[in-house]
Amino acid sequence: MSDKIISWGRLQRLLSVGQFPLSISLTLSSQMPDWLAVIILGIIEGVTEFLPISSTGHLLIPQNLGWLPKQTDLFDVVIQSGAVVAVLAVFMQRVKQLATSLSDRSTQDFLAKLAGAFLITAVGGLAIKKLDIELPDAIAPVAWATLIGGIIILVLERAYRGKTGVAEITWGVVVAVAVAQLIAAVFPGTSRSGASILMAMAFGIARPAATEFSFLLGIPTLMAAGGFKILSAIKDGEAAHEDWGMVALGTVVSALSAFVVVKWLIRFVQSHTFNGFAWYRILLGGALIMYVSSQAQ
Repeated sequence: MSDKIISWGRLQRLLSVGQFPLSISLTLSSQMPDWLAVIILGIIEGVTEFLPISSTGHLLIPQNLGWLPKQTDLFDVVIQSGAVVAVLAVFMQRVKQLATSLSDRSTQDFLAKLAGAFLITAVGGLAIKKLDIELPDAIAPVAWATLIGGIIILVLERAYRGKTGVAEITWGVVVAVAVAQLIAAVFPGTSRSGASILMAMAFGIARPAATEFSFLLGIPTLMAAGGFKILSAIKDGEAAHEDWGMVALGTVVSALSAFVVVKWLIRFVQSHTFNGFAWYRILLGGALIMYVSSQAQ
C-alpha cells in the first residue's frame, strides 16, 4: 500500500499527538485530482462571490490550510470573472432596459454613476498595484477581516433597522461604494459585494437598490480585474506556465454556481437582513483565529 494512504494506526497516532489537521489535510490535497480541486474551488467562488462573506477569503482558506491544492493568484482572480456571466443572465431584463433606453436621462445618470464607481475603483486598484502594496493571503489576516466584517454587518443592520431607504443612487454613494470595493480588495475576507451593498445602505439606499447597483458594478470590476491579471501574466511570462484548461473549468463552474446564488439572493434581500451572514462570519473568523493561535503554540 502506498505510503500516502493513511492507515487507521497512523490516524490514531496523529490524533494522539495533535497533528491530525495538518497531516490529514496535506495528504488529502496531495491525493486530490486537479480537476476535482478546481471544481470545488469554482463552486466556492460562485457561491460566495455575491454573498457578503468574501469569495477571496473562502478561496484562500482551504488552500492555505492544505485542504485543497494551492492554485496560482491568476487562477483565483480569473475564475471570479465567471460570476459575471451569472449576473448578466439574472439581470438580463435590466441590462436590456438600460441598453434600449440610452436616450433617457435617468438611464444616462445611472450608467454614469456605474462608470464613475468603476473608474474610481480602477484608478485606486492601479495605485495599489503601483505602490506595491502586498495583499495578505495568510490565514490570520483573512480570519480577522472575516470576524470584524461580521461585527460591522451587525452594527450597520442595527442602525438600518426600521428604515426603508431610497432607490436613487447619489454621487456620494458612488464614491463611498468605490471606496468600499477598494477596502475589500486590500483586505481579503472583507467581501466586495457585502462592503459595497452595506456602504450604500449606510448612505440611505434601499437594500434592493443597493444590491442591484453592487451586482451591476461587479460586472466591469470583476472583468477588469481578470483581464488585468491575464495581461500581467502574459507580460511577466507567467501565462505560459498556467494550465488554462483548469482555469476555464473553474470559470465555468463558478458561473453556474453563481447563477443559482444570485437568483436566490435577489429574492432574499427583499425581506431579509444580512444578520445571518454576519453571525456566520463571526463564527468562522473566531474559529480560524483559534486555529491559528493553537498552531502558533
